[in-house]
Amino acid sequence: HQKSSEINDKYSDLKQQIKVIYHQHKGRYGYRRITLALRNTGLIVNHKCVQRLMISMKLKSRIRVVKYRSYKGQVGKIANNVLQRQFKAERPNQKWVTDVTEFNIRGDKLYLSPVMDLFNGEIIAFQMERRPVFGLVKDMLKEAIETLNLNEKPMIHSDQGWQYQMRFYQKQLAERGLTQSMSRKGNCLDNAAMESFFGILKSECFYGEEFKSVDELEQKVKEYIHYYNHERIKVKLKGLTPVEYRNQSLEIA
Repeated sequence: HQKSSEINDKYSDLKQQIKVIYHQHKGRYGYRRITLALRNTGLIVNHKCVQRLMISMKLKSRIRVVKYRSYKGQVGKIANNVLQRQFKAERPNQKWVTDVTEFNIRGDKLYLSPVMDLFNGEIIAFQMERRPVFGLVKDMLKEAIETLNLNEKPMIHSDQGWQYQMRFYQKQLAERGLTQSMSRKGNCLDNAAMESFFGILKSECFYGEEFKSVDELEQKVKEYIHYYNHERIKVKLKGLTPVEYRNQSLEIA
């Protein structure tokens, strides 16, 4: 019993730091991400130790629900699958992915259309509407294009939703020199990066939450996307946030 107490005392400061990070990010961080957050403060600790202490404190990251619902249109043959599941990009604004997802609050719906940069997983632009109208995608793309320099012409990948088959959408891409890429029929893995973001988003700010209105949900999604870009560190980005990783790459360049 005395030995056990000594061990608990030995890790008391570390446990407190783990608890602070866990609650600061509202239970969204598991042991790997908390280990990186600790290392970012200068504290080097083994991830297995963090995992063990989190279990002892009964701190679990929010469970990600993989399945999500997205609005699909009619299947067509507008563009080839240029991306070919090559989800890694060597520089910012080389490869983008996009899709539309639906939120449902007691029958009231909200649709989100974001575009993600595969270089760092950053959400470059997004729009939300109460209905899956074409303006949702059109305005998102316009906002995203406005972030580009003149020499930047990313590929943009989507599923075969009707919005991405519209001539105006294709015209927007052509006028700016962007390459259109589309998933194959019925193959959601072709756009796995975007699906992964939707899964994380809904697990961390939608499932298990109570929203009084769609307006409240819309504000929550806006806040989460800012958090995702600027505060939520990623393991594959070496413990940096998407914005930090992009800024670091630009400094090196």
